[in-house]
This record gives sequence, C-alpha cells and structure tokens, in this order.
Amino acid sequence: MTGTAQLPILFLDVDGPLIPFGATSEELPDGYPTHPQGAERTQGAEANPLLARINPDHGRRLAALPCELVWATTWMADANECIAPLLGLEQLAVVDWPEPSDRDERDEPDARDGLHWKTRALVEWAAGRAFAWVDDEISDTDRAWVAAHHGGRALLHRVDPRRGLTDTDFAALGAWLRAGG
Repeated sequence: MTGTAQLPILFLDVDGPLIPFGATSEELPDGYPTHPQGAERTQGAEANPLLARINPDHGRRLAALPCELVWATTWMADANECIAPLLGLEQLAVVDWPEPSDRDERDEPDARDGLHWKTRALVEWAAGRAFAWVDDEISDTDRAWVAAHHGGRALLHRVDPRRGLTDTDFAALGAWLRAGG
C-alpha cells in the first residue's frame, strides 16, 4: 500500500440517470429536454435520437466529483463510444456483466427476492472500496443486501428515470463522496 487512500467508485447507469424516459406529457409538459450537440457529436444522436436527452453539462459535473467514475450499464463498452464523448468524458472503466447463462443460479428472479441483477456484481467489482451506485432501479432490497455483504461505505442512489440526474442528485452525491470516512 502506498499510503494514499483510493477514491470511492461511482457506478453510473445510463438509461434513466443520463437518458431520462417514461414521463407523461403532464409531468414534463414541454416534453423531454433536448440538448444541442456539436457537429462532431451528431453521428451518434442520428443513430439513436434518445442521445439528445443527454445533458452535456453532466459530464463536467460528474468529472468534478471526488470519485472514480465507472460505467455500470447494459450499454457496456458502447457507453465509452457513444455516451462519454457527448459528456466530454475520457474513457471510463466498464463493469463487465456476466452472461445470463454464466450467472449463479442464485441470480434467478425467484432466488433473488427482489435483488437487482447488478447488485452482486457491483459489490464484487468494488472489492471492499467505498462506492456510490447511481441507477433508476435501486430498491431497499439492494440497500439491505449491500449493507450485509459489503465491507466498505456504500451509497445506493436511486434517480427518477423521468427526470434523470438533477441538481438534488448531484448535491447528494457530492455530499456523500466528500464526507469520506
């Protein structure tokens, strides 16, 4: 050990936190926000119009947090190709999910009792390091499982998928990450 503390990990999902979806016209009367993309960024947006919902300012805000950013999304390596450039982020580490056929039989829905399929893999990936997990599908079951099976600090932060990351979410993440200890 070098004597320097490792930064906490921030596991980041894409669909929901960065690409909002599912709101009704009454919840967002003007529709979802769309963010103009520079000419160098339009190719991905043309291939997937939902990418226009990504707020490029989120990249600056995420990079300013005292953590190691890691993609925890089904986009997997595509997050570095499609999402990172829109946010102005460098290539991030990516959690490699096990194939459904490779998952332990405990990962079957009936055996999980409401545990999200990502939960065990994220705790294993963190290997005792402090981590925050930003996702729109986190439940109390996940929080209880992490508390019982992870030796480090953990914040499981659920984002409203209809709105994506908000100022309130960034404030909560920043406060937790800066609290350390």
